[in-house]
Amino acid sequence: MKPSTRYTTLAAAILASTLVVACGEREDATVGERLDGAVQEAQQASNEMREDARQAGNEMREDARQAGQDMQAAGKDAADTIARDAADASITAKVNAALAADTQLSALAIDVDTSNGQVELKGTAPTAAAKDRATTLASAVEGVVKVDNRLTVESSS
Repeated sequence: MKPSTRYTTLAAAILASTLVVACGEREDATVGERLDGAVQEAQQASNEMREDARQAGNEMREDARQAGQDMQAAGKDAADTIARDAADASITAKVNAALAADTQLSALAIDVDTSNGQVELKGTAPTAAAKDRATTLASAVEGVVKVDNRLTVESSS
């Protein structure tokens, strides 16, 4: 080949290569561009995770606060129930003691139930006067709100 033909062929090859590259699709992103994109995606994912963690933390704090309030209310309710039950037990014991001290009434024949300060008497009394006396004795006990006297008078056979 002559030098001019060689240069012409070389120039044609370079021109053809340039045209193919210029007319072809854009090559994939460069390494730098891919790295920048990966960094940006990582930052976005990090920001989303941080926001999710913040929201989860807020929800956990709210749940813990609510659980604390619920436990406090349950504790107060339990304390109130225990106090009320203790007061009722004390009233029942005092009414039983008053009935046992009476010569006309038998504490063994009378069942005393107390709920919220309301006393219920069930069983038997020897006379109508003794039945009324049971109501009077129970009403005199501190803390009694009401007496429901369901005693029956023993029939004398």
